[in-house]
Amino acid sequence: MRCKVIFTGTGTSQGIPVIGCKCPVCTSHNPRNRRTRASVHMVVGDIHLQIDVGPDFRQQMLVNQLDRVDAVLLTHEHMDHLAGIDDLRPLIFNQKRPMPMYGTSRVLKAVRQQFPYAFASDAERYPGAPELTAVEIDGQKPFEIEGILVIPLPVLHGHWPVLGFRVGNFSYITDANQIPDKTYDLLKGSEYLVLNALRKEPHYSHFTLDEAVDVAKRVGASHTFLTHISHDMGLEEEVSRLLPANISLAYDGLIVEC
Repeated sequence: MRCKVIFTGTGTSQGIPVIGCKCPVCTSHNPRNRRTRASVHMVVGDIHLQIDVGPDFRQQMLVNQLDRVDAVLLTHEHMDHLAGIDDLRPLIFNQKRPMPMYGTSRVLKAVRQQFPYAFASDAERYPGAPELTAVEIDGQKPFEIEGILVIPLPVLHGHWPVLGFRVGNFSYITDANQIPDKTYDLLKGSEYLVLNALRKEPHYSHFTLDEAVDVAKRVGASHTFLTHISHDMGLEEEVSRLLPANISLAYDGLIVEC
């Protein structure tokens, strides 16, 4: 089945440029050094899947000229991955149906707490409010969306269990610093792998550049794209020269046909 992935955002929780920062990355004129919060938009056949909806979601959809989302998958409940949920409203109105939102019970509980009005009954819903349908997944079992098989990829973000997702030959992992052996088994055969790489220095809950490269080599995908990148990583043009030929920094607006 035809698959296209648009990297709608490739930055860390602060984005790049960081407010008030005058470092070389934040003041760079290279558009690949400007990063909104991490997310991807997948088009599989005729189905549009959005992985994470951070605070830059509205801007990302407009910049990439996207106007449809059939379902949202949430990796975890940190605000840089779900703060844009309210901006799903025009899509919900145009598509004339509630938006299915897939996540673990813990993640969906957080969404309900942050956006209670999106789950209100018809009698309680105020005009113009978005309408979400929570679809609970257990994080250990594959599930289907409109006939598309989605495989959850359990990883650790510090000590916090979060998910990546695999669809066909494309595997997406963000906000991780540990990958269990069972998840490595689920990654076998991936042609395209996406991994977070926050910076070069150690971090308690994210892979460093070297750690991400090591993971990529172990998985052995044809190509690995690094995402969730902070300004501490350094300039894109300089970091790119350090990477093997089959590993590259993703950037906002990158399109991968898979």
